[in-house]
Amino acid sequence: MSRSGRRVTLAVLVLAAAPGTLRAAPALAPRQVVQSADTLNGCLSCHAEQRRAATEGVHAQQGVTCTTCHGGNPRARALPEAHTGRFIGAPGKEATAQLCGSCHSDPGRMREYGLPTGQLAEFRASRHGQLLLGQHDQNAPTCTDCHGTHIIYPPYDARSRVYPMNIPGTCAACHSDGDLMRGYQLPTDQLDQFRQSAHGVALFQQQNFAAPTCASCHGAHSELPPTVTEIANVCGQCHALVEQQFGKGPHGAAARAGDMEGCLGCHSNHGTERVPIDSTSATCDNCHAADTRLHQMGVDLQRRLTQARSDMESAQRALQTLSVAGERTGDYRFSYQSALTYYGQIAQKQHSLDLDTLDYLNARVRSVSVELDARAEASNESDWEHKLLLLPVWFLTLSAVALAWLLLRALSGAGGRADEPEA
Repeated sequence: MSRSGRRVTLAVLVLAAAPGTLRAAPALAPRQVVQSADTLNGCLSCHAEQRRAATEGVHAQQGVTCTTCHGGNPRARALPEAHTGRFIGAPGKEATAQLCGSCHSDPGRMREYGLPTGQLAEFRASRHGQLLLGQHDQNAPTCTDCHGTHIIYPPYDARSRVYPMNIPGTCAACHSDGDLMRGYQLPTDQLDQFRQSAHGVALFQQQNFAAPTCASCHGAHSELPPTVTEIANVCGQCHALVEQQFGKGPHGAAARAGDMEGCLGCHSNHGTERVPIDSTSATCDNCHAADTRLHQMGVDLQRRLTQARSDMESAQRALQTLSVAGERTGDYRFSYQSALTYYGQIAQKQHSLDLDTLDYLNARVRSVSVELDARAEASNESDWEHKLLLLPVWFLTLSAVALAWLLLRALSGAGGRADEPEA
């Protein structure tokens, strides 16, 4: 048994002691702990492969034993005595959902752990629950398919199937199975798309656990694909400021009416990408004909975004020039950060298609860019002036060196002639 397993078993035994004797409970040696665990759990006499599960995982840590879920007589060492009493053996998928819900739907039991109690109700309403509990489809997952069976780790443990980086793989265990998904007419490339998306890059490459996973958009226990009118609200759970601007514009009204798939009008779902600025107009043309006023709005929007990007790049180069020149850049960096803030607001407010607001923000970005460019240019001119002032110094220095060299050469020649013998 591992050291952590011994500590967990010891904690369970001590917590099980009477309140009055809790402080006086004697510390048991590691070997005594193992023997006591085996003695208290006769199930392990036959099911030795579950010995690790008796001490590892959140259930074992909280005193949940084999008989808590399976029933039976834990003191018995052989059959049939071991399977007497409330013995249910290995429950099926539907019974498993009910069994897990018998504890996890009880506010009295879950209160001390701060866990929600609506998972079973959510599961019933989900597509998975509809298939399993409503249609008795045994291909549909139950609790143990996603969380594990005997050893269940908490979500913050990297060994957990519902650890953020593991959730896509857990879902893909079924949703990447072509034979299984064919019966439901579902695609199987969602995980591949997600890995290449902005969300997948943030999660897998940058290990940013604020990035969404499958459960973030579809629900953890209430798995359902968002409807057309729900998509913007689902995305808005993370992108709140963008969702606010989207709701103010014409696209928001179209999404609420069900005439547009919300954010999916411009972005894809599992392969969520940032629309490149240079592709803004082309993206608009996916819905709006090239000879319409709305097409021209897309062109105007792209022009403003392109100008803002150019101004930010210019400001960044100017700041770098000032830094290399040895200028004190504290105030300039503050101005640059202000421009960066306005630029970020442009990225949000473009979703409202309010070109007047974008013009205002663009002007703020451009003013900072012009200011930094002017200061960088002045610094360059000052640098050239210093270099020009140094020309006479360099000229006099080189002249002195040349004169000294000529003098030394003349003296060397005169000395040579003085040493020559007389004829």
